[in-house]
Amino acid sequence: MTDKLHWGILATGRIAHAFAEGVQRSETGRLQAVASRSQAKADEMGAHFGIPNRHGSYEALLADPEVQAVYISTPHPQHAEWSVKAAEAGKHILCEKPACLNHADAMAVAEAVHEAGVVYMEAFMYRCHPQTIELVRLLREGAIGEIRLIQAAFSFAAGFNPESRIYNNALGGGGILDVGCYPVSMARLIAGVALGRPFADPLEVAGQGRLHPETGVDEVAIADLAFEGGLLAQVSTGVSINQENVVRIYGTEGRIVLPSPWQPVIHGGIWSFQIFEKGRPEPRTISGTEQRPLYGVEADLFARSLPHREPLHPGMTIEDTLGNMRTLDRWRRAIGLTYENEKPENPWPTVHRRPLKPGARGTMPTLTPEGWDKPVSRFVMGADNQQSLPHAAVMFDDFVERGGNAFDTAFIYGGGLQEKLLGAWCRSRGLRDHVFIIAKGAHAPHCNPGKLSEQLLISLERLQTDYADLYLMHRDNPEIPVGEFVDVLNEHVSAGRIRRFGGSNWSLARIAEANAYAKAKGLQGFACVSNNFSLARMVDPVWGGCLAASDPDSIAWLKERQMPHFAWSSQARGFFTDRAGPAETSDPQLVRCWYSEDNFKRRERAITLAAHKEVNPINIAAAYVLSQPFPSFCLIGPRVLEETRTSMPALDILPLSPEECAWLNLESETRPF
Repeated sequence: MTDKLHWGILATGRIAHAFAEGVQRSETGRLQAVASRSQAKADEMGAHFGIPNRHGSYEALLADPEVQAVYISTPHPQHAEWSVKAAEAGKHILCEKPACLNHADAMAVAEAVHEAGVVYMEAFMYRCHPQTIELVRLLREGAIGEIRLIQAAFSFAAGFNPESRIYNNALGGGGILDVGCYPVSMARLIAGVALGRPFADPLEVAGQGRLHPETGVDEVAIADLAFEGGLLAQVSTGVSINQENVVRIYGTEGRIVLPSPWQPVIHGGIWSFQIFEKGRPEPRTISGTEQRPLYGVEADLFARSLPHREPLHPGMTIEDTLGNMRTLDRWRRAIGLTYENEKPENPWPTVHRRPLKPGARGTMPTLTPEGWDKPVSRFVMGADNQQSLPHAAVMFDDFVERGGNAFDTAFIYGGGLQEKLLGAWCRSRGLRDHVFIIAKGAHAPHCNPGKLSEQLLISLERLQTDYADLYLMHRDNPEIPVGEFVDVLNEHVSAGRIRRFGGSNWSLARIAEANAYAKAKGLQGFACVSNNFSLARMVDPVWGGCLAASDPDSIAWLKERQMPHFAWSSQARGFFTDRAGPAETSDPQLVRCWYSEDNFKRRERAITLAAHKEVNPINIAAAYVLSQPFPSFCLIGPRVLEETRTSMPALDILPLSPEECAWLNLESETRPF
């Protein structure tokens, strides 16, 4: 770097002062600006450190053109908000740990960082220190053989104060988030070294903890982590006890003990740790000298990472942070620690703390089928796999900001949790009139008019709404005359509980019979179909009773009637990603349902067309579904925000031409480009 990195410090607490001192003694940084909620506090810290630009608001610091990178040292619950806003302002970000309260918020930060093209690093200063770098080098060289067990602890004893950051539930208090994140990050780093990767996430997380009876945060907690290859880790934390805050690493040829893993020589000096090697009577001491303070080392590694567009290892990349937050979530879940503002009955704000604005980050094509009273986005978000309110809120907020408005859920999903989460989110956002809710019920073996009515009333209560825009029967029951279903569905239309209805996994013949019955009696008929429809032929039903509508006869039927179709498994559940291929058989459901010679030929053509259009094969698969000669919608089920983002390019290449669709589906051998 030819010029020093101009830092802005956001917040003026104790750790902000420590970082400012570190930047002053760093090789690459300059203190350019400081911000506080109070102008007086900003002026006070600015005068103490000689910082020229002093702002009385965080917004003013982010608008400061002389600031290149921001150090965020606010309380935990504000980390995500100001990381997103810093990214939007085009500032590189060093954010104090924990990156966020949970993995869901961390996903939103990762997306903001990706869209802005800035560098983000979670501020685990020990990761940047020469001691950790040397530890990684020795482990990679096999200094203690094959790594088998990691033990790591970080705790302290703080006097109980329910209003303090440490014990306050609303501030994300407790040991796991405050300092338990250190041993988890160390264990994941070492496990990654053992597996030849930058980091590794545990396959299993089990834990125990003591929650404070008054505030409910964790006073003491332990966790067992099991990694690929049989590597194990034991981690512990606490805010009410002092432990021996050391790291021990056991291998087949010895062990390593780090007596000061988290804060090696804070102000500069000699650091050291020991290796106990098999066959040696005395331990070997590994040491070095680092004159820069710990936070100065951190600032320098960050600055030197900027040309690489991500933190240099073993600094925390955003992918590493996501894995760490996911593990901390699992640890909290294991001990029953949920913060009050993570519960469905309580409102959960947007990550950026602004009112949710539909289409704020993009537009999504919509269709309004004839006679329908609301446009429907071509992608429909599946409310079927969200694990918590924060997870659901982040996924749904992102989808709406991208221009989506349609959501698909069902009575049986998550035992009712998914309907509750969608309802809580919709209520908190005030978007009921904007969104298009698809509810489903009457799944076998409860596919009869009585159970349909019973489940619909429960679904509406869970969804906290008076009506569903579209109600789909989840399965058909051919033993019941179709007219009985049409009659009861029309009763609910008349009562205002549903606007229109359709069938999922219904044969087109039964739907035709139902609509003939409805027409004869002057009733509303089936308004749509929701069967499997994909570029890949469903070789074997994904679940019992599932039907597809992607064969030529079904396509002709849908085209003739211009019947709207909502396609589930529209991208063949990963068949068009790297998870599939003739030699890739790790996913038995993928193999059973989609593997065939003709499907692999379709996959090859999708890959070829994707390269031509500069998108991913999954985008071609989705675009194929949306380019049919009838109103067509894709149900998508992203589990993380990255999956939503990478689905979006399909909308940019619409429509595929009839020639492209015919070639993809093996109906033509003439390559259309």
